[in-house]
Amino acid sequence: MHEFLESCGGFMGAGNDYRSARLVLVGAPMDFTVSFRPGTRSGPRRIREVSVGLEEYSPYLQRDLKDYCYYDAGDVVLPFGHVPQSLNRLESVVGQLLADGKFPLVLGGEHLIALAPVKQMARAFPGLNVLHFDAHADLREDYLGESLSHATVMRRVAEVVGSRNLHQFGIRSGTAGEFAYGRENTGFYPFEILTPLQQVVDRLHGCPVYVTLDIDVVDPAFAPGTGTPEPGGCSSAEIMAALHMLKGLNVVGMDLVEVCPVYDQSDRTSLLAAKLVREAILLFGG
Repeated sequence: MHEFLESCGGFMGAGNDYRSARLVLVGAPMDFTVSFRPGTRSGPRRIREVSVGLEEYSPYLQRDLKDYCYYDAGDVVLPFGHVPQSLNRLESVVGQLLADGKFPLVLGGEHLIALAPVKQMARAFPGLNVLHFDAHADLREDYLGESLSHATVMRRVAEVVGSRNLHQFGIRSGTAGEFAYGRENTGFYPFEILTPLQQVVDRLHGCPVYVTLDIDVVDPAFAPGTGTPEPGGCSSAEIMAALHMLKGLNVVGMDLVEVCPVYDQSDRTSLLAAKLVREAILLFGG
């Protein structure tokens, strides 16, 4: 499908027909700018591997993957250690998916990868709003002198879509400057998810929406397999409920990032991610 993609084990139930697929999964195995524990490059592979342990039927939505046509395009081949070129490659892949009328669902990898699909989405969908679920604000102007980092990604996203179109939920970590910037400029909802999300959802009907979900928004008691775990987060049930609240919105793309399998021998983090991917396919892939 694209010169920068290599095939790998697919997500459960994924079909072989790219042309008829509405939703396409793509892995972005990059962890070049992580600030604590590396290993998120293994996230896309492990999410796919553990997905076979789940049922294809969702009792939440009363829908079944067997009734959906979706495709797993594999992973983007990234030039190791080269951040701008890696982002350019992912952006090229997402651009092709949009040109083909697909819904991109990108599996990270570190959170910086979200910048690439957001850039393409903003070009394709004027007035794009971004829903950001995360433990960390990711609003630094730079981190250790670098403007492209998983610690700066939402600042870069705000520059692309406009800070008022960025809505941040579950934030419980960051510098004083980040919190001040968020409170003054973005839709900033520290600590909470479900109550403010409902208020935002009510305002966004008819607007194009992109979802970026960092697995560390969930408390490490439920999702320890991440690079920068932050105690005090939501439960796995709450993040599932948050995703279901987006039903009916014009969601045009999504990423799920920062799964770091090496720190979770139980695989409960990867399983949670795979379950969220299943629900996303059933919500947005029809």
